[in-house]
Amino acid sequence: MKYNKKVSHVVSSNLVSVIGSLFTALVVLKFLISNSLISLPSLLKFVQLNPSHSYVPDFRDTPNVEFYDLRNYKGNKDGWQRNDRIVFCVPLRDAAQHLPRFFDHLDKMSYPHNLIDLSFLVSDSSDDTMGVLLSNLQTAQSQRDKSKRFGNIEIYEKDFGQVIGQSFSDRHGFAGQGPRRKLMARARNWLGSVALKPYHSWVYWRDVDIETAPRTIMEDLMHHDKDIIVPNVWRPLPDWLGNIQPYDLNSWQESEGGLQLANQLNEDAVIVEGYPEYATWRPHLAYMRDPNGDPEVEMELDGIGGVSILSKANVFRSGSHFPAFSFEKHAETEAFGKLSRRMGYNVIGLPHYVVWHIYEPSTEDLKHMEWMAEEETRRIEEEKLREFYNKVWDLGFDDVREEWSFEKDSILKNIDNNEAVNNKLANENEWYENTLEEKNKLLELQKEKSREAAKKKAREEFKNKEKANAERSLNGNKEMKDSLNKGKTENKKESTEKKQDNTNKNMNNEQNPKQEEKGQPGENTNKDAPKQKEAKQNVPADFDPQKQ
Repeated sequence: MKYNKKVSHVVSSNLVSVIGSLFTALVVLKFLISNSLISLPSLLKFVQLNPSHSYVPDFRDTPNVEFYDLRNYKGNKDGWQRNDRIVFCVPLRDAAQHLPRFFDHLDKMSYPHNLIDLSFLVSDSSDDTMGVLLSNLQTAQSQRDKSKRFGNIEIYEKDFGQVIGQSFSDRHGFAGQGPRRKLMARARNWLGSVALKPYHSWVYWRDVDIETAPRTIMEDLMHHDKDIIVPNVWRPLPDWLGNIQPYDLNSWQESEGGLQLANQLNEDAVIVEGYPEYATWRPHLAYMRDPNGDPEVEMELDGIGGVSILSKANVFRSGSHFPAFSFEKHAETEAFGKLSRRMGYNVIGLPHYVVWHIYEPSTEDLKHMEWMAEEETRRIEEEKLREFYNKVWDLGFDDVREEWSFEKDSILKNIDNNEAVNNKLANENEWYENTLEEKNKLLELQKEKSREAAKKKAREEFKNKEKANAERSLNGNKEMKDSLNKGKTENKKESTEKKQDNTNKNMNNEQNPKQEEKGQPGENTNKDAPKQKEAKQNVPADFDPQKQ
């Protein structure tokens, strides 16, 4: 009984101690968080990554020693929020013309640029790939917005003796596929071995000659949380080739036909897709695309293409690589997919999530384009000749095809062709006569209008002339009246003067009777004659007393 009481007392004491410790820890934690001495995400990450609170040595006081716990770099599906660093591995060969577009894509990426490290391998180049690369890097790393600058940048240069050309036909020719793939695998392995650092969580292999890609491609691929994942790759085409076309046929699922073909080949053979020499009948990721499909849909793959590969860094740390030899009758990226599957990693493709490769004309395309140019030139010349001959034909010959067609129809319909022709001519003549008659009517109407206008003009001129004559007549009558009045006044004056003279003469005659008898008649006659003549001159020439 005492023992039970003692045990219960001990248990209760321990319980109180535990509760007190927890409360104290919560208070301290709240204080640290509130004073920004520690963040909640970092605390949760610490608890998640260190569930057993494993021992972490402290080398801060030891020079030239760096410690990395690789469990912290396993690659998270929300790596852009957990500060997961990613290394871009970019092999370059004669890539000067593509680098400006590549850096434009990099600049537009939404993944934090400070978490992106760049690693380039320049090999077997005959153009100014290195110079253009340095120029674009200087531009990218000198931006005023420091958030646009990238993390660590490394450039390596090594030639591998690649003698196959960089044209579309050279790179995709069937004869050179095996050797070319093996050399490319060596280059990728060299680059991957020096580029991957212990603090990298993801590795992104990217071809430099991509035309367009989503700016969120890192987040879009990463959030699937797969060991290896690739998008679908298509390319645009000219209209005469069909506008678009699947490009990367190296992403596929294995098939029975592929396995049977592999068993029939020698151990160094390399199967390549898209060639009639190797009919594998495999389902290709490229042909699974639906333009309206869900971009989140996943498809398990065995082989993958190398245009755009996102892989967790642990895949390479554990030993997977790009076989530079025939691995299960494949090499490079396709063999990388099969090897990683063999090692237990998942390999996934997104059939409805597409990036677009640039269009590179093949030798056949170039020949076809040359033929199209020649055909266009020939067509233009032929059109000119046709126009010339048509003019000559129209000038030198009558076109009787319509008549022949008419006669043919008449014969087939058992119609008297002559009568039909006569009817046709009669109709044409009637139409011509009607047209001519209408034309004559129009001409007569125009002439009638012209005559009416002339008559109207003549009437107006006559009226104006009559008006002018009337005004002149009125002015003449006025002048005549004025002249008559003036004549009457002068006559009256003369008669008065004459009477006065007569009176004077009578008085003189009384004194000299002889002088009166001799001189008086002659003087009166001579005085009146000039006055009568002057009065006649004052009368207008056109004066008519009857009208007045």
